[in-house]
Amino acid sequence: MIYFYTQIYFFMSKFKTEIKWAFIFALMMLVWMLLEKLVGLHSEHIDKHYIYTNFVAIPAITIYVFALLEKRNRDYEGQMSYQQGIVSGIVMSLIITLLSPIVQLITSFVITPEFFPNAIKYAVEHKLLEQEEAEKYFSLSNYLIQGTVGAPIMGLITTVIVALFVKKS
Repeated sequence: MIYFYTQIYFFMSKFKTEIKWAFIFALMMLVWMLLEKLVGLHSEHIDKHYIYTNFVAIPAITIYVFALLEKRNRDYEGQMSYQQGIVSGIVMSLIITLLSPIVQLITSFVITPEFFPNAIKYAVEHKLLEQEEAEKYFSLSNYLIQGTVGAPIMGLITTVIVALFVKKS
């Protein structure tokens, strides 16, 4: 048991920057969902949701840039190889992936419980999907899967690109 706690402590101390920024990322996602709801993208402007929701990439990428810059400047004294940037970004992406279901649950039950019913109604009324397809697609279980699969993929793509620009030897 002591070995387990020692390993946890080692991980947390070695990757405290990634942990911090992963939590900032999760908070940003919750704020983004709240903003989407407040401007009506989950209700009266749901027809535009599929367009504007993609703009979350801007703060998401920005967070990765700030995270890797902080990692380089604080943990590596201003010098960071591409490989070190990749490792840092992957660790951050894995933590974000672990937080993803929590973010989705908070979004679905607290911030915007009306999103799924509204999305289903819109998709069916505009003949984008049949009722059963819409109910399967716009469901908590599907969004939990999408988030858990999408987070590491998008995190890795973002990491590979951002680490190129942040590396400094």
